Amino acid sequence: MRIRYKKWARPELEASKFYEDEPENWKGKWKEHFENPENPFMLELGCGKGQFISKLALENQNINYLAIDLVDAMLGLAKRNVEQEYKEANIEPKNVILTRFDIERINLILDKKDMVERIYINFCNPWPRGKHRKKRLTHTRQLEKYKEFLKPNAEIYFKTDDDELFEASLLYFEETGFEIIEKTYDLHKEPIFEKNIETEHEKMFSEQGISIKALIAKLK
Repeated sequence: MRIRYKKWARPELEASKFYEDEPENWKGKWKEHFENPENPFMLELGCGKGQFISKLALENQNINYLAIDLVDAMLGLAKRNVEQEYKEANIEPKNVILTRFDIERINLILDKKDMVERIYINFCNPWPRGKHRKKRLTHTRQLEKYKEFLKPNAEIYFKTDDDELFEASLLYFEETGFEIIEKTYDLHKEPIFEKNIETEHEKMFSEQGISIKALIAKLK
């Protein structure tokens, strides 16, 4: 998703208490970055404008979240969305951290010591052209990287509007030793999540009559 440059984003992020500008320094010790380090630790990859992570983190104060994106403008909007959600609840955002990083190189900022229990991947770029498919966040190349920092029995929650990406992802997960424990080709008619937080893209696609595909994959 393209977004216009926002000159305010970088200064606001650098001034934020819940933005980390040097994530490489926290590899293997992310839990120490949070006020309650004993909480479970989960990720959102490609957090975009932060509508999802802001609601998820607020509703689960007993879980620590790291949300990653590569675009300052996106992260700036995510920062503002987190602030707004927490402000309305009169709570300080102490269980969520935003950071800027290239997810293709994610193993430079996370390892087994971080004990990640769940990854959320929502409406990632489908990269439909053959030579670009290795860039998919659910591609086998990426899944093998995630396995290096996931806990045993960790889960990946995945949502997409793209039929081909979904079918390919089912194979990617199986090829890399994940078990598909839940899947649906129409999430809004067949819920598989305990609670589904609708993203901006999800709402847009649903209004266009496009069904939302989703799965839960578990690391064996």
